[in-house]
Parts: sequence; C-alpha cells; structure tokens
Amino acid sequence: MSHAASNLPAPPLRHETTAGNYFVANYPPFAFWKPEYVSEFEAALKRPPSTLDPRPSPSFGQYVHIPFCRKRCHFCYFKVYTDKDSSEVRGYLDALLAELAVYAGQPAIGGRKPKFVYFGGGTPSYLSPDQLKFLTDGMKHLLPWDEVEEVTFEAEPGTLTDHKLKAIRDLGVTRLSLGIEHFDDHILEINGRAHRSKEIARAYAYAREIGFPQINIDLIAGMVEETEDKWRETVAKAVALQPDSVTIYQMEVPFNTGIYQQMKAGGKLVAPVADWETKRAWVDYAYRAFEQVGYTVTSGTTVVRDPARVKFVYREGLFSGADILSIGVASFGHLNGMHYQNHHEFQPYVDAVTAGKLPVYRALTPSAEERYIREFMLGLKLGSVSARHYAEKFGADPRVQFAAPLATLKGWGFLSNGGDRIGVTRAGLLQIDRLLHEFFKPEHQTGRYA
Repeated sequence: MSHAASNLPAPPLRHETTAGNYFVANYPPFAFWKPEYVSEFEAALKRPPSTLDPRPSPSFGQYVHIPFCRKRCHFCYFKVYTDKDSSEVRGYLDALLAELAVYAGQPAIGGRKPKFVYFGGGTPSYLSPDQLKFLTDGMKHLLPWDEVEEVTFEAEPGTLTDHKLKAIRDLGVTRLSLGIEHFDDHILEINGRAHRSKEIARAYAYAREIGFPQINIDLIAGMVEETEDKWRETVAKAVALQPDSVTIYQMEVPFNTGIYQQMKAGGKLVAPVADWETKRAWVDYAYRAFEQVGYTVTSGTTVVRDPARVKFVYREGLFSGADILSIGVASFGHLNGMHYQNHHEFQPYVDAVTAGKLPVYRALTPSAEERYIREFMLGLKLGSVSARHYAEKFGADPRVQFAAPLATLKGWGFLSNGGDRIGVTRAGLLQIDRLLHEFFKPEHQTGRYA
C-alpha cells in the first residue's frame, strides 16, 4: 500500500494523453491472470456455489460478448471483428450456446437463475432479429430468465431499424444502451464511427416510442479533433434528448487501437486527443449541465435522471463480487471465487467450444485481501461508500484496512469523510481511476496513467 499522507499536494498529472489503459475494471490486474491457474478454475466449477467464501451465495448474472461490428472505431480496444460472414456468425452463436450449456451443468452454477444479463461488444445490434431470437431462446432454455431484473443491450445507432428495435424490446431488454459517443458528423467520421447524427435521431425516437424502460446513451469526451464548442453542442443535444441515463468516458488510447498504430507509425508519443485536464473539465461541464436539469451524478462516469427508478444491476453485481458467467471470445467473468478470461482470438475460442472444452485462457484466485481491495476500490467509483457495509462483509473496517491510501487521498483533497460514509470529491471522481492505484498491493503497481 502507499504511504500515509496528509496535507500533501496532489500527485503530478501527466498532462498529455499517451498510449495505455488507465480505466480500472478489475483487480488484481489482468496481467496477473495466468494460463497455469485454469485448472484451479475448472476445479472451482465442480464445487457448489460459494464454498470458497463464508458469505451467503453472491448475486448471479450473465455477460455475453458479441464481437461483430460494421466498422472498427479508431479508438476501439475491444475484441471485435468486421470480416465475418453469416456462416461464421451463426457458428459463433452456436458456440456461445454450447459454452453456456457446459456451464449450466456445473455444480458451481447449481441451478441458479441470472438476476441480470448484459449483451456487450462489439455491437450486439449487429445481429439480425432472427439471430438474436435464436441466441436468447437458447439462453433462456439453459438458464431461465424468469428471475431477471435487468437485461442490458449495447447498440450502434446505425444498425437499428424499427423492426430490429421492436425485436430487441420483445426479447425482454430493459436497458438499451446507445453508443452515440458524439453528435457531430465530422467527429464521428474522423474517429471511425459507422453511424451519423441522423441515425441517432431516428433510432432514439423510435426506441422511446416503443417504450424501453431505460435508454442510456454513451458519450466520449476528448475524441480526435474535439473542440470545446463541439463538446458543448454535443452536451446540449444530449440534455435535450432527456435520456434516462448517460455514461461519459474520457478518451484513452490503449496500445491495440488504430490511433496508437498511427502514433507508432509517425514516431509520436502523445496521442492526437485532448489532454487529461481538458477531458476532466469537459466531463465536469457535462455533469453540471445535466445537474441543472435535475440529473444526479451516480458514479465517475454516469448521470441518472431518476435514481429512485433507474438502477444499474449489472454494475452493482460487478462492483460487489457477484458471480458473473461470461461467455464469448475474450470475455472475462468471476465464478466461485475465481476470475477467468476466455481465449482472446476468434478461431481458438470456437475450436475449443466445438471440441467440447471450456475456452478459458487464463484465470486467477484472488486472496481474501485482494477481494476486499477489488470491491472497495470499485465501490469508490460510485462516489460514496458505507464503511459499515464493508466492515460487516469482510470483517475489518475499511478505515483501518485502507488507512494509508485513504489518508493519501484525503491529503490530496479528494476525500470527504463524514460518519459512516467515505466520499469522493467531484475533483477526485473525475480522475478516480488513477487514484485507485493507491490501493493496489506493491506487486501489482505496474504503472499509472493520467
């Protein structure tokens, strides 16, 4: 852990955006998940739920990775494919159901039914209505959805005909998440997005008309050739739509993106996007614009129109140690106390499943301390956590367990403690991912960004 600190100046910022990931999605970091631990994961599947953990059986949900896209965005770092024909897509859907069938029969699943289902990508809306029905009918047969509280479906506006939107709604999707990213056609084009603003307007209007319970829109601050004026226009258009929730990301440039390849070819170290201070200021501007019309900031990336009605069950599960059965190429999940990730290339994934094997590529059993670090860190991304909750769950008060990093963050002016609540200031929330490295164990400190 980091050394305790008080009244310290904030750590020096890396102003320019350079290549690399900074977004914290899991712990320990993926680099520490190893192929040699896959046998431990397979053994964990043979045990009934939660035998590695004294707590009651955790929440259970599913993640499904759909890796197909019309175009690969220049900033995309997910495992996606733009060159698969219809037979390969159908073969992939068959593989997803075959993989799910193997898990459904494992003692670790134990007949549990998912509380949430999340379709991510790639572009889930790339699939046709018939393909979507084939997939979801098969999933429901293996693990029924009658206890599902939330079904999230990511969509690219340009793939959404009225017919497809109706089909998606009929599947039981409760949250449609539109990957809008920006409303300016030039910004969309220069960053490699496949859709344009007219498609956004049409898809959003019909999605509203047919009554999705929640419509979320994604925006990205600091895309290539972004300007303050264009950002303000995009925020104004987003506010005017009155979405149920908005997710705003700050542009980063991981190594496996098209932008990085261009940087590398040109011998450049700094990405052609806004610096971190500018991106944080732009996100703060967006948050204040939404707050002025009654929205609430509910995490470092999210504003919500009605927090009493709009929940994020998948995020709640991810952040609180739920069992998440993830299927598909490169997908990562957590079952019976173990992290795991599938093969990250298309054919090895399909071949493994076709051969009747689990397509798991690497895994890790986090220690009790690492599980505590993971859940507490991710909880801070929501802006405020209950010390009592973590003390009861893990048997140690987080104000004692994490005294050193909490003191460091407080000394930097990023915490606002009060009673049971451990709060993060707005300035801290806008850069929460880099601050979370203060909680990493020394052996996991592999570098910091931004």
